[in-house]
Amino acid sequence: MKKVIFLVDMESFYASIEVTRRPEYRGKPLVVSGDPNRRSGVILAASKEAKRFGVKNAERLWEAQQKCSDLIIVPPHMQDYIEVSIEITAILKTYTDLVEPYSIDEQFMDVTHSQQLFGSPHEIAKKVQQDIWKQCGVRARVGIGENKILAKLACDHFAKKNKEGIFELKAEELKETLWPLPVEDLFGVGSQMKRHLYDRGIRTIGQLAATNVEFFKKRWGIHGQVLWMNAHGVDYSPVKLSTHDGQKAIGHGMTLPYDYATKADIHTVLLELCEEVCQRARKNHVHGSTVSLSVSGASYEVRTGFHRQFTMPYATNASLTLYKYVCQLLDQFWDGQPVRRVGVALSKLSDGDAVQLDLFDHEQQQDDRALGEAMDRIKARFGKTALLRASSLLPAGQARERAAKIGGHYK
Repeated sequence: MKKVIFLVDMESFYASIEVTRRPEYRGKPLVVSGDPNRRSGVILAASKEAKRFGVKNAERLWEAQQKCSDLIIVPPHMQDYIEVSIEITAILKTYTDLVEPYSIDEQFMDVTHSQQLFGSPHEIAKKVQQDIWKQCGVRARVGIGENKILAKLACDHFAKKNKEGIFELKAEELKETLWPLPVEDLFGVGSQMKRHLYDRGIRTIGQLAATNVEFFKKRWGIHGQVLWMNAHGVDYSPVKLSTHDGQKAIGHGMTLPYDYATKADIHTVLLELCEEVCQRARKNHVHGSTVSLSVSGASYEVRTGFHRQFTMPYATNASLTLYKYVCQLLDQFWDGQPVRRVGVALSKLSDGDAVQLDLFDHEQQQDDRALGEAMDRIKARFGKTALLRASSLLPAGQARERAAKIGGHYK
């Protein structure tokens, strides 16, 4: 039987939930945005009424306000969004057990064997939309394809643009449907890849599809081959329940409340990020051997900053060990310019229950691990701010404020 895969995407997810909570906002231009007095004052979601004014997701709040003077601004309520997302997953599972969350507002479904119970793919899509609307007050768009990439492309470029919110993208019709679109509309083509492709005269998805795959493999390796396969609607990955198992890295980042210009201030937040990363690593019983540091400069006009990584002598999930190597990266690559955003990640993960001891520093390793595990137990019982390092009490510290948030936003 031919596979039938859905990508179910929620329309203006955060904004739709806010309108459901506050019916007086229905029909008005509304955006969900971070604190306008902080760097996080960017648009997370915009209602369709706000989008009619040209408001876009991810643009800065002040830019959106210039487009629409009557814009209603509400802060994000992340816990509510997570709960609704889980509720939507439960709705989808009434049609098939093969449901794979792709993001908080997108989920894949394999309904291949559900057709005998619920009808044709189009009929199932309509029922899914109706159930989500009745139970959650959110409108869903459904992309349909014989694999995940076709379902994703169907949703992003066709279902979102038609009144019904449903579109099936067929592999045998790509020449008429997908290939005329600009190459940047292909999943996996970012701004830098777009520039490379344009420089080579590749402006449409069809032109990319017509190029020999060996060119992409030679120039960009596996990523280039995957782009070529995407253009041809080829995807062998199944819809699976364990999509987030075996993660390759653990990371945290934050946009700072103001420009951090001194190394001491930057060190304060780096230690806090190392604490968060290592706490997650210990919770997942893994440790990592590669540390990455990302730093973004304060200027929007002239981009400064860096992203560098370093392989440590041994794998770890100890906060102070990770912090030591993060500081080394900062010392080596920071240009001294004010910093707007920082991020720390731990990768090359392995089993955390098997520890490779350092020949000369194994006692300190054991002490750091025991301290981290003790702090984890206290925080799990009494809250994230039950124990704080003294540096987090300095003006540059953000640990107390971050403890009240989910995903960088207030609950």
